[in-house]
Amino acid sequence: MSAPTKPLSLLSALRPQNQDRLYDFYRSLRETDELFWDRALNAWVATGHEVVSGTASDPRFSSVRYPDLAAVPDELRPLARVLSRQMLYSDAPDHARLRSLLSRAFTPRSVAALSGRISAAVDLVLARATPTGRLDVVADLARPLPLAVICDLLGVPEQDRPVLSAWSDPVAAAIGSSRLDAEEGLAASRSMEQMLGYLRELLTREEGRPEPHTLRALLAAGAEDADQDLDELLANCALLLIAGHETTTHFIGNAALALLRHPQAADRLRARPELIPAAVEELLRYDSPVQLMLRRARHDLDLAGRRIAAGQAVLLVCGAANRDPSAFPDPDRLDFHRPGGRHVAFGYGPHFCLGAALARLEGAVVLEALLTRLPDWRLDGPAPSWQPSLNFRGLDTLQVSFTPSPSPSPA
Repeated sequence: MSAPTKPLSLLSALRPQNQDRLYDFYRSLRETDELFWDRALNAWVATGHEVVSGTASDPRFSSVRYPDLAAVPDELRPLARVLSRQMLYSDAPDHARLRSLLSRAFTPRSVAALSGRISAAVDLVLARATPTGRLDVVADLARPLPLAVICDLLGVPEQDRPVLSAWSDPVAAAIGSSRLDAEEGLAASRSMEQMLGYLRELLTREEGRPEPHTLRALLAAGAEDADQDLDELLANCALLLIAGHETTTHFIGNAALALLRHPQAADRLRARPELIPAAVEELLRYDSPVQLMLRRARHDLDLAGRRIAAGQAVLLVCGAANRDPSAFPDPDRLDFHRPGGRHVAFGYGPHFCLGAALARLEGAVVLEALLTRLPDWRLDGPAPSWQPSLNFRGLDTLQVSFTPSPSPSPA
């Protein structure tokens, strides 16, 4: 008699052997069942591109993460209350209202204006590293750069940025975790409370004229006609701070690792830098920094031949959808000339990532700089290890070595 088949569960992705071969694990899930009930997570899990992209924009589903705040554990409830006021976890009409003012900071013109600041920050990091012949791409570049850009956008002084990063880490861990213990939930709630207190003081500060590109200036300009209260604005500024640097950090680290493991692809980009915008999209698809989106059925409904009950959660596995061969032929190949197909690394539908253009710009600037300034870079350090998260896909460290060269003399 054969042993009973173990139920499918997305939680198995957290096993170290599956983290290293995550997309093989996703393939096994998708080939077994593109939409299945995960008893361990008490949710449906969707892995196919069609059902993931379709559900992400389907008005029959809600993006509200905590439909019943009273049911949330006491230690996590303060954090849940703030998350519930963020546009990421809101539905129409609130979603459009919450998104409207902050979207002014991410217009093409606003994003393009940040290009010089991003290039200067990358140049500074590489100028320090090139004489040493060593760089931790994550710790030295991928983590501080997006944080600096978002803090610059918020108008956060340099000396305050480390503490904001420290507050951000437990909140990001809570957002990315399927199971929190009481201590972790309490730490995340306290960190969010401290972050909101800081942002409240910063954004309502009366002395000094804010820089025109900052959100403080936008808030001042839009205060009269913005249909938002301050608590909502603070909650969404916190979202920008956490998501804006966490996800871009992971994207830069993942993209760099992919190029290190595919040196011929890296050589093509060095020879043809005009391919970098296409490479950014392909690298986002290939190893997405955000792996999950959550939706809840508003009422009983049918989805991909399954009956979904009102209130049930559907976990949309973006990383699996981005490797679906029905949408991306030969999906495990890194192809900068890949035709058609729209990845879901930035989400899909009304909740498409507000900062997508900024993340693309940061990624393009960093990749071009790494490829041109470190032409013989190579992995040199501990084997890459992944942070234990179902939601985020990111490296703890990515150490490389290269032939040292003197820093350019100042002009």
